[in-house]
Parts: sequence; structure tokens; C-alpha cells
Amino acid sequence: MWFKNLRIYLLQQPLNLSQEAMEEQLKSKSFQSCGSQELMSMGWDSPLGRQSEMLVHEIAGCQMICARQEEKLLPSSVINEIVEEKISEIEQGEGRKVGRKERTELREDTFQQLLPQAFSRHTRQYAMIDKQQGWILVDAASANRAEALITLLRDTLGSLPVKPLESATAPSFIMTEWLKHPGQHKNFSLLDSCELQDRSEEASVVRCKGQDLTADEILAHLEAGKDVVKLAVEWDERISCLIESDLSIKRLRFLDLIQEQAADNQIETEADAFDSHFTLMCLEFRRFLPSLIELFGGASE
Repeated sequence: MWFKNLRIYLLQQPLNLSQEAMEEQLKSKSFQSCGSQELMSMGWDSPLGRQSEMLVHEIAGCQMICARQEEKLLPSSVINEIVEEKISEIEQGEGRKVGRKERTELREDTFQQLLPQAFSRHTRQYAMIDKQQGWILVDAASANRAEALITLLRDTLGSLPVKPLESATAPSFIMTEWLKHPGQHKNFSLLDSCELQDRSEEASVVRCKGQDLTADEILAHLEAGKDVVKLAVEWDERISCLIESDLSIKRLRFLDLIQEQAADNQIETEADAFDSHFTLMCLEFRRFLPSLIELFGGASE
């Protein structure tokens, strides 16, 4: 499995738990299905799914972990329909109006009655802990999902001094200057999409796709006061991605050079494929992320 997004957290002190020690910690909060009256449950699951019962998978000083979440799906429209039927029966049968307080009670009772029958949605969030580099990488498209995993890990370990990666120079400023003055940037090259936002009016957004980002049209937007808040780039012909203004990474792709390396590995099982991809990701991130951080002036103190 390949990560498709990156939320980068920096450890403020070393996390030196061995695979065995981390395994024992995660077992204390392993995933349990929702109880009959629970809306949501979250806990640790095996990164390899049914291939293994181990909650921690470690290679080359990198630990892969997986948070599994179950959410009960109970549409408001279903609840509203049943509540309205009950209200109609009361008003017609007893010849009176149902007040606001009674409506609320009917809704709460209906919710509790339906909850055990609700469908469940299961999601898995993966994270890589690189003890050598001192970072935690979460494969999450949204900050909320990444924070949910980090919070679960902090609760599991008792403490977890980490902070999201912040650069010494504002990423939006660096990306804007890059488009104003295109040039070589340490193995990074521009691709064909970006998003521009007006400094004084956040709702004023220009999305560019399939365009030459060095064209006069783009420069005109920048000179009119727009900043780059998303920028598609390629690194060293190995990785392509979309960098956002909070230094999160989306549309992460491992390009042909890496895919060819993966294809050269002897793979017979799903577990072999997991090991191969995990190892390559760990090694590539150890080269890619320092270059990314340097591009934006280093990490802030």
C-alpha cells in the first residue's frame, strides 16, 4: 500500500519504544466494535489487515500503525420521518399539540431505539513513525482525521510531545515567489496545477489545472494580489504531489523509478507487497522530506 496524503508531525523528544513495547501499548487500546448505544469507536488494528494480528509492523527503524474507526450511520431523514409519525399519532389520538420539549424527547427516544440497528462505516487511518528521523507521517486528507489518530496515540502512550510541521518561512510566500521567479529548486520542478487565493478575500479563488504555471496569465493573478495556496510539484523524478499552504501533502504519487524498484522485488504474497512498499516509502521519505523542509526555509523553532 502506498500513502496518498501526508500530514507531517515532528517529535519533540525521541520515541524509542521497540516494536515489542509499542505492540504492548497499542494492545491496551485495540479496536473494539461499537456497543449497542455507541455512535463511534476507534482503536488500533493490524496494518496488514487479515494477513497478521500484529498491531505494529517495523522495518528499518520505521513503525507502521493503523487506527480503525467504526461510525454508526443513522440519517436524520429517517429519524425525522418516524418522529413525525409519532407526533401525528399523539395529536390525532389525544387531540392536543405536541410541544417543543416533548418533540425533543420523542427524537431522543427514537434515536436510542434505532441506534442498535444502524449500519456501520469502517475506516482505517495509517501512520508511519520514523524513530530515526523523529517524525510521524499520517496518511490523511484532512487535519481532523490526522489529529484523531495522533490523539489516540497520545492517549495510548500516556504522552506524545509532537507538533505539526511548520516552516520558518510561510509556505504560501515561498510558493508565490517560485511562480513569480521560476528556477531550479533542489530537485523540485513545477507541474501543471495550482490554486491561487486573494490575500484580502478568501472566497476569491482561482484554480488552474493543465496549465503552464509560468505563463503570463498566472503572473497577472499574482501581481493582482493573489497568493499560491496549493502547488503541484515533482521531486527528483521519483515523487509528485500537491503541496498546500499548511505543508500538508495531497495527491502523493510514487513515480516510475520507484514503481520499477517495487516491481524488481520478489513478491509472492500481500504481506510481501506490503513490506516492499513500506520499505520504499520509508527510504524515499527520508530523502524527500528533508528536501521539502529545506525548500521552505527549514522547520520553525
